[in-house]
Amino acid sequence: MRKLFRKIYGLFIYYKSGGVAYARYLGAKVGKDCRIYTTFFGSEPFLITIGNKVTITLGVKLITHDGAAWLANDEKGRRYRYQKIVIGNEVFIGADSVIMPGVKIDDKVVVAAGSVVTKSIPEGSVVAGVPAKIIGDYGALHIKMIQEYVSDKDFVGTKNYKERVMEVTDGSFKKYMD
Repeated sequence: MRKLFRKIYGLFIYYKSGGVAYARYLGAKVGKDCRIYTTFFGSEPFLITIGNKVTITLGVKLITHDGAAWLANDEKGRRYRYQKIVIGNEVFIGADSVIMPGVKIDDKVVVAAGSVVTKSIPEGSVVAGVPAKIIGDYGALHIKMIQEYVSDKDFVGTKNYKERVMEVTDGSFKKYMD
């Protein structure tokens, strides 16, 4: 009963105060100016540290233990392996990505949606894939976004959100796959 109450209370915190408050409620260490849209912090959220200006999007899973270890069972019982996850400053983790145990993500990193991060990521990297690999440079991506993407000032006006978005939407499509 107590476990159920804690779960319900945690979800109340998430919906009332947001993902940052929820992560902190679970025991994760979270820095300033973060946006957290996931509710999956695994069974050891106290092993997770998140820096400043981090966005963790919907469906991201942060896993701090090797669940397959229970297969190693002998007269001493089951085996366990726990490892921390550390996420630096100015990091974006795309939708439905998985961050595995023992991963450290340095500052200024972008993890593309759907990536499975099995190794630590050095500062200034853009990674994608299963398993995630370095595909680009954060600095180059940052310059491209400053030059080509819509800014806060582009959204100024009295129109509603949908009208403002439609006004600045890029109507082009990406090239076809080879």
